[in-house]
This record gives sequence, C-alpha cells and structure tokens, in this order.
Amino acid sequence: MDNQLALLLPVIILEFILAITALIHVIKHPNYRFGNKFIWILVVLFIQIIGPIFYFIFGRGEE
Repeated sequence: MDNQLALLLPVIILEFILAITALIHVIKHPNYRFGNKFIWILVVLFIQIIGPIFYFIFGRGEE
C-alpha cells in the first residue's frame, strides 16, 4: 500500500497543479480557439490530466 501511494502521489500533485494552472488561465483569458469559457472549465475539471493538456494545446487563444 505504501509503495502504491509513493508512486501515485507525484502524479496526483502534478495533475492538481496542471488543473489549477489551466483553470486560472481559462478564467483570466477571454479568447479561445474552440468553445467557450464554460466548456473549457468543464473539460479542465472533469477530464483529469488530459483535460488541461487539451486546453493548452487546442483551446488557448492568442494572448
């Protein structure tokens, strides 16, 4: 059990940091390549690690 937790803890921390960073970016920036703010918030929050990565690759608009 302790070995599993030791392996999962860095992944959990990385996912949390990535989701918070993406969520802050979605809230602060009004421009998106695809979709709108509400859709990207749902993607970032509910599609674990892949959601924030999708946002930074496909959703983030020009600064």
